[in-house]
Amino acid sequence: MINVTSAEQGVQGLVTSNGVAGQIRQYRLDNGLRLVTAPAATGQVAAVNLWYGVGSRHEVPGRTGFAHLFEHLMFEGSGNAPKGEHFKVIEALGGELNASTSSDRTNYYETVPEHALDLALWLEADRLATLREGVTQEVLDNQRDVVKNERRQRYDNQPYGTAFERILAHAYPEGHPYHHPTIGSMADLDAADLDYVLSFHKAHYGPDNLVLTVVSSLDSEDVYERVNRYFGGIPPREVVAEAPDASLEGPLGSRNLVVTEQVPAPAVFIVHRIPPYGTREFDIMNLASAVLGQGQGSRLYRRLVVERGLANDDGGASSDLFDFRYTQSLFFISMIARDGVSGTELENAVFEETAGLADGISEEELERARAVLERDHFQTISTPAGLANALSGYTQLFDDPELVYTWPERWASVTADEVADYAKRLLTPENRFSLRYEVAPAETAGA
Repeated sequence: MINVTSAEQGVQGLVTSNGVAGQIRQYRLDNGLRLVTAPAATGQVAAVNLWYGVGSRHEVPGRTGFAHLFEHLMFEGSGNAPKGEHFKVIEALGGELNASTSSDRTNYYETVPEHALDLALWLEADRLATLREGVTQEVLDNQRDVVKNERRQRYDNQPYGTAFERILAHAYPEGHPYHHPTIGSMADLDAADLDYVLSFHKAHYGPDNLVLTVVSSLDSEDVYERVNRYFGGIPPREVVAEAPDASLEGPLGSRNLVVTEQVPAPAVFIVHRIPPYGTREFDIMNLASAVLGQGQGSRLYRRLVVERGLANDDGGASSDLFDFRYTQSLFFISMIARDGVSGTELENAVFEETAGLADGISEEELERARAVLERDHFQTISTPAGLANALSGYTQLFDDPELVYTWPERWASVTADEVADYAKRLLTPENRFSLRYEVAPAETAGA
């Protein structure tokens, strides 16, 4: 059986043999932009990834959904690139591009042939510097409708679609910056006015709030010169925006909510508050989550799916963490009941298995959990795009891009006793919100 020391050595050996950990380069332009470069495992492509330090946590009550709205607006044209041009030219080259928003950041990315790197950088620099020239009332109205339709599809009209929004609303107090989802509310989207939208961009979109990563086979100094050419003349923000206070004290409390909707089957969604992403306690609970519900060797899968037949087969994806950097994160469990199984029976079974972690885990379970997390981590960074995104993230959140290769060492040093100890402290009824969906009778659908 692998002990902790040999597990650490195994991870270190993998990092060393990878050969690129020491080739990460960092630069800071005069305007504050942070640039990270790294070599690509495959040649002839360049992955460009931008993490702006703005997410839904920067929003205030009554003004939610704006960070995500900008994910859409940033593709709607800028001073020198007409509407739709960004997508058009990148896709014409066979490239890929997209964007995403979370509580802690907004991310824009594209993978292009290496010879098109200058074009990708120019497009990104132009919309950073001149986006406000391209945002009109017509553009705002159009993209507001797009986001509202996205909300209908992903949240309001999707079975269990309101679960995440309800979880945040109960896990974080009203007015807390993590109380609402990135999609925002319909009322706030309707109330969005052009002046506020433009001021939001001015407050948060500047080179001094940006990590730009390029993964390619080009020399790092060459990449730096190109980035400086396109981004170096963009001035930093005049005023640095402050994020609302996200501090929390004490446990979540014991909370339960039963929702009756037209869903296919009863389901449970359970969260416990845990320490923020980046802390050792978070790493410990990450392993606890893998032991409990990640993979077909996990406890929830073996016991509730295979042995007892209480839950639908989800392939072993019933537990995960919401990794929030600036407030307490969430230990998340979700399962859907099989035919003939009540929501109450499934909920109680999940409570029982979760509480069982406090009684201890075996070294074999811990070894499997490490392997699951390490596999997922290295699969994520196995492509130029995945590596670029991870480098941007570790730089934006922790100011340390080399964590992309050293992070698994954090799991290697955790012991089985630590997992059981923190499960006993944190996975308790006094620190739990349980959301249960029950199937609405046909005559009361939508109740």
